[in-house]
Amino acid sequence: MKRISQRDIARQLGINVSTVSRALRGLDGVSPELRQKIEQLAETNGYRPNPFAVSLRYDTTRTIGIVVPDVSFNQYAHIVKSIEAEARKAGYMCIITDSDDSYEKEADCLELLVNMHVEGIIICPAQDTTDFSQLLRLRQTNIPIVLFDRAPDIGISSVIINDAASARQATNTLIDGGARRIAFLGGPNVMKQNTDRKHGYLEALRESGITIQTELVKCHHISFNTGLSDTLELLSLPEPPDAILATHGLLGISALQAITSRGLRIPDDVALIAYMSDWVSEMSHPRISFVKQNLREIGCKALRLLLDQMNGDDSVQHIVVNARVELRDSTKKL
Repeated sequence: MKRISQRDIARQLGINVSTVSRALRGLDGVSPELRQKIEQLAETNGYRPNPFAVSLRYDTTRTIGIVVPDVSFNQYAHIVKSIEAEARKAGYMCIITDSDDSYEKEADCLELLVNMHVEGIIICPAQDTTDFSQLLRLRQTNIPIVLFDRAPDIGISSVIINDAASARQATNTLIDGGARRIAFLGGPNVMKQNTDRKHGYLEALRESGITIQTELVKCHHISFNTGLSDTLELLSLPEPPDAILATHGLLGISALQAITSRGLRIPDDVALIAYMSDWVSEMSHPRISFVKQNLREIGCKALRLLLDQMNGDDSVQHIVVNARVELRDSTKKL
């Protein structure tokens, strides 16, 4: 059955649409008798206000756009869930888009959201994004934007974790377990997140007097297949690594599979720490020691920064959420 509109109510009662609108919004200028007829007809026919018509009238959509590299990936799903829950409390709906970790698709997502007149955008850039001019143009046109997880230094507010410090802690954990040939399995070097985590890894090696071996550092496209091939290359070295730090959940899972496919034991032959969620760690066998990130806090703080911008705060803020290493079965007992 077709949903009744204000125009339908006006037609049935032989009055103007503006009169129906005033009555249903509780405004003056409508007699009590006519108001009662309008409200009764609206209730009987299940009338609901059209939010899109309201947004056009008042130039506000009460919607927020979210762009993530992969909405099915556990980490991003948890962050999006916290953003959406907090946005709903503030009276906003979320439009969630997936860039498939591609710059071209990311640009399409941004254009879609702008065309839908969202009031603000929260985005985790794709791993191959090096041109941030579109984001800067949107910010210059007063569209509130907040970056999360991957945040280059481009003068836009952001929420990230303590990438360098957490990687340093993870590397020191492997060193304390006796590892001396620790491999770094990371994403593209164009990502600031990756360079920060690599910096923490290298800093820990230097502080422990361990010689840095360039053949142990793999920084390529983040995917399961890339992580698998990179790990197999590492294990084929004349002197293979005795530990691996993987900077993404997909890389951690692919490293686990590569190690076990060679018949090696974890952590006796190769120890492993990865950046991943506790849920993914618990599902792996053996359970992977991981860098635990407060995903809910990341989402909540990203939304709070966005709402502040939407309320007129033009300051650029960078929030760092602390992460820490959680030990499971893939590292040697200290």
